[in-house]
Amino acid sequence: MGSGDLGTLVRIEDPAGRSLGTGFLADHRGTLLTGHEVVAGHRALVLRAPTGPPRPVTDADVTPLPAHGLALVRCPGIAVRPLPLAALPDLEPGRYVRICAHGWREARVLGATAGPARELAIGTEGAEALLDGGPAAGGPVLDPATGAVLAVLGTAAHGDRRAAGHALPVPPEGPLAALLRRNATTVPCYGRHLNLGAVLELTATTTGAPEDLPEPRVRDEPGTPVRAVVGLPGTGRSTALAGLAAARARGPEPAPTVGLRGADLHADDPSLAAAVGRALRRAGRVAAASGTPGAPDTVTPEQAAALARDTGRPLLVLLDGPEEMPPLLAHRLGPWTAATEEWLAAHGARLVLACRPEHWEQARAHWTAPPDVVLLGDLTEAEAVAARRRHGVPEDAVAEADARHPLALRLLGELREAARGELPGRPGRDQIFAAHLDLMCLKVAVRIAAAGRPVLRGTAVRRLAARVGGRVHEAARRCLGPGQGELDRESFEELFPWAGGWASAVLTEALLVPAGGGYRFAHEELADWLQGTHLDVDRALDALVHRPAPVPVPRHRIGPVLQSLHHLDREHGPEGLIPRLTTLVDALARPPADPAADADAADGPAVGEDEEGRWWAARLLRGALDRLPDLRPYLPVLRALADRHGERGVLPGFGAGYWRDLPVAEDERLDLLRRLVAADPAPEGRFLDLAAARLAADPRGVQPLLCRWFGDERQLSGAPGATVGAAAQALLHTRRGLAVDDLCEALVATAHPLAEGLLAALAEDEPAALCRAVDRWAHDDGRPERRAAAAAYGRLAARHATDPADRSTLRYAALALLARPGDRALHGAALGLLLRDPETRDRFLPRALADPGVPADALTAALPSHPEPVLDALRARLLGGGAGTGAAAVLRALAAVDTPRLARRAADLVAAYARTCPEGAPLVAGFVDRRLERGPEVRCVLHPLVLGLLGLPAQRAALAPVLAAPGTGASRFLRRELRAVLDARLAEPPPQQPPDSPEPGAARRGAHHADADAAARSWQS
Repeated sequence: MGSGDLGTLVRIEDPAGRSLGTGFLADHRGTLLTGHEVVAGHRALVLRAPTGPPRPVTDADVTPLPAHGLALVRCPGIAVRPLPLAALPDLEPGRYVRICAHGWREARVLGATAGPARELAIGTEGAEALLDGGPAAGGPVLDPATGAVLAVLGTAAHGDRRAAGHALPVPPEGPLAALLRRNATTVPCYGRHLNLGAVLELTATTTGAPEDLPEPRVRDEPGTPVRAVVGLPGTGRSTALAGLAAARARGPEPAPTVGLRGADLHADDPSLAAAVGRALRRAGRVAAASGTPGAPDTVTPEQAAALARDTGRPLLVLLDGPEEMPPLLAHRLGPWTAATEEWLAAHGARLVLACRPEHWEQARAHWTAPPDVVLLGDLTEAEAVAARRRHGVPEDAVAEADARHPLALRLLGELREAARGELPGRPGRDQIFAAHLDLMCLKVAVRIAAAGRPVLRGTAVRRLAARVGGRVHEAARRCLGPGQGELDRESFEELFPWAGGWASAVLTEALLVPAGGGYRFAHEELADWLQGTHLDVDRALDALVHRPAPVPVPRHRIGPVLQSLHHLDREHGPEGLIPRLTTLVDALARPPADPAADADAADGPAVGEDEEGRWWAARLLRGALDRLPDLRPYLPVLRALADRHGERGVLPGFGAGYWRDLPVAEDERLDLLRRLVAADPAPEGRFLDLAAARLAADPRGVQPLLCRWFGDERQLSGAPGATVGAAAQALLHTRRGLAVDDLCEALVATAHPLAEGLLAALAEDEPAALCRAVDRWAHDDGRPERRAAAAAYGRLAARHATDPADRSTLRYAALALLARPGDRALHGAALGLLLRDPETRDRFLPRALADPGVPADALTAALPSHPEPVLDALRARLLGGGAGTGAAAVLRALAAVDTPRLARRAADLVAAYARTCPEGAPLVAGFVDRRLERGPEVRCVLHPLVLGLLGLPAQRAALAPVLAAPGTGASRFLRRELRAVLDARLAEPPPQQPPDSPEPGAARRGAHHADADAAARSWQS
C-alpha cells in the first residue's frame, strides 16, 4: 500500500446518509480508529467501505476516548486493509505529512496547541474539507515515506484559536496500548517505523507459507541459543525445521523465523549474519515490488534481531543442510562459527541447524558452548501410525523394515494417491524410490507435452517420460563430480532447457529445486540413491579408503557411496558385497601411520590421509551393515571385524552399543562378544558387561553359550594373566544365582577343565543345587555320561552337604546308581556316598569295605563310627598298593583325619607303609606336607612320626624339600623345627666300617633294618 491509497479509508455517516467523517482499520480484528468528534452524539452510525455493503453500528460498538480526541469502532469482517500505526509519532514542527482532504495532499506541522494535538497547515482547497463536520475528520495523518499513521486528523478547535486541522497522536494508554501492540505485530511497516509485523512478513517469505505439517518433532526452546538437529537423509530434518517455522508462525504470539540452506552461504561470509541479510533483502525486494513503501529491502539482520528481541520474540534462524556451504567456507568453519556465535549472542538471536551426522561430527567442536542436539531417526510407533494415516498408507502396504521411515511413507503416499490407492504388495524403500522417480518423470513429461504444440498424448507422452528419465539420470551422474553434490546452472539448463518448458516443468514438479547458485534434487536420500546407481564403487573405495587424495572428499558426500554398496547387495548379493566389506575391515584395522616413517615413505598414505581413510572405512562399513536386511550371510565379515577388535582394541564406530543392538541370533552374538572381550580394558570391561546383560536377560539360553568361551585362551588386555575363558568362568560363577540348576546342566555338558573347576566351586558355594543335579544325572536313563558325572560330582557335593535334605537327595542318587547292574564301575562311588550318610553307613559298610572302587576319603568318613574294620581296609589298600594311585588316595584321605586318637592310628599306618615300601617315599612326604598345613595342633602326632621317618634314607631324601619349603603361617614354625632336626641328622659323621665288615649289600640291608627299628622305637615312645 502506498501513502495515498483511498481504498484503505472507511466513510462514517449517520443513518440519514450525512457524512460525519472518516476512519481507518488498525488491526485485522475489525477495529476502526477515528476521531471522537466524528462519533460524538450519535447513537447509530453507518460505515461505508470502498467495497462491500454498508455496515450499520450502534453506540455499543463505539469506545469513545474524549481525553485523546479519538474513538474506536468495532466492525469485524469489514473488507479494508489495516494501516500501520507509528509507535513513536514524529510530529516536529516543519515536518510534512499526508492527509486525505478532497484527495491525498501534503500538510505541514506548525506546532503544538494547548493539548497533545499538533496544528497543521494546508492549502485552501484542502482546508474546505476540514471544516467542522467535514468528511476528512478522523482520517489518518501519514508519514509520506513509510505510510505509517502518525496521528488522527481532527477538525474541531483545539486550543485558543482555530486552525485548518489538527493531528491527534495515538498514545499507548488504555485500550490504545493494546491496539498499538496488536497493530505492530500484524500490520507491517518499514523504514524508520519498522515494526515486528514487517519483520514477520520478511521472514515468512524466507520460510514459505505454513503448510499442513505434522506435529513438529523439534520443539522451540527459548532458552537454547543453538540447537542441532542431526539425522540421516530421509529422517525428516527439513520437515522438522518446516514444522518448527510453521508452529512459530501460527502460535498465539507469532515469532520471526528466517529459513536458510547451506547453499545460501557464500565463501566470503564472515558469519551467518551475512546470509541472513541477503535473505531479508531478497524478501524485501519482493515486498517492494508489490508497492510497499518504506524501502523494505533495506532491513538489516541487526535491526530485525533487535526488534524481535525487544518485543520478547527472539529471531530464530533455521539453517538446513549447512554441509552444502561452499568448500572455501567449509575450510574456515572455525572462524565462521565463532563469528556466528558472537553475533547471535550480541543480538539475542537463536539458531537451529539441521545436518547430517558427518557434518556435525566436525562442526560441533567449533562451538564454544556445546549446542543441544536432537537426534532424528525413524519415527516412533505412534508417529508412524499418524504418518501413515496422514499419507493414506495402510499398515500392511509397506515393507516392515521401512514402516517407520519418514521419506518412504511420504513418497508411498504420493504414489498411492497417483494410483488411486491401488498398489500391489508391500514395497520397500528401493522399490518406492524407483516408482517415485518414474512417477515424477511422467508428471514432468505431461507438463512438457501440455506446453507443446501439437499436444502429445498416450504413447508419445510415455516416450517423452523415458527421455526425461534419461536426463534425470545424467543429472545424477553430473552431481557426482567435484563440488557439494549440486548440479550447476549450466548443466541444468543444458539438460532441462527453458525453451520447450523442460526447466519450468522440472521445477514445478519439484524434482529439482534451486539451491544457491545451482540446483539439487528435492529429496536428499533419493538423490543419494540415484547417484549411487551410477558410482564406480571400487574406484570410490580406492580414492576414499585405500589411497586417499591429499584434498579430502567432503565427508557428507558419503551418501552415494553407501547407496552404491547397497546396490551391490541388491544386484549381486553377498558374493558382490562381502569382498568390499572385507577390504574395509582390513583398512579399519590397519595400524596408524608412523609420523617419523611418513617423511621417508615413497608411497602409501600420509598420517593425515591414513586417518581420513580409516574414517571412511569405519563409516562405510557401519552404514553398509546397518542397511542390510539380513546379516546372516555377512557373519564372516562381522567375525573378522570382531577378531580385529580383539587384536587392535576397540575400532572407531563399533563400540559396545553397536554389538548390543546387532540383529543376529543369540549364539552368534555371544560368539562375537567372545571375540571382542579380549579388547576390554579391564576385567569388568564393556563387552563383558554386554555378555552379563545377555546372561541376566536369558540365563538358561546364554549359560551354554558362555561355556563355549572356556576354550579361548587369549589374554585380556586389561587383566594380564586372565584369559577369555577365565572371564566367562568368573561371570558364570558371579551370576550363578540367576539359574543355578541350568548352570549345572550347562557345565556338565562342557568337557573342559574350567567347567569342572566351576562345578567344584558350586559344590562348595551351592551344595543344594549340585545335589539336585547329581540326583537328576543319576536318574538319567538315556545318557550314561550323566550317570558318570553323578558319581564324580556326588563325591564333591557330599563333602559340603550338611543339610539333611541335601544328604537325602544324594542318598537317593546313590541308590539309583547301585540299582543299575550295568553301571558296575559307578557302584564304588555310590557306596562312598552311602558311607558318608550316617543313616545308610551301617547297612552298606560291609559291601563298601569289600569294593575296591569305594573312594578312600569315603572310608575315612566312617572311621569315627567303625574304626577297626575301616583301618583294616585302609591298611590292606595301603600296604598292597605299592606307590600307585591307590596308596596315594589312601594317604590323602588319612592326612585329613583330625581326631587325635584316629590321627595316631593313621600315622601308625603311614609309618608301616614307609618301612615296607621305600619307593612310596614321595607319597609319604606329601602326607607330611598336608599334615603340616593342619596347624600346630598336629605336632604331638606329626613330630615323632617325622623323627622316625628321618631315620629312613629314602624318606629322609623325600622329606628334605618338604621341610625346607617356607609353608604358610600354620606350618612355618613346625617346618623350621623339623628342618633343624634334619640338618642335625645330616651333620652326623657316617659310621666307620670295621675291617671284617660284611659285603656292601648286606651292610645296607642291615642299616635299613636298624633305622626302621629306631623309627619304631621312637614312634612307640
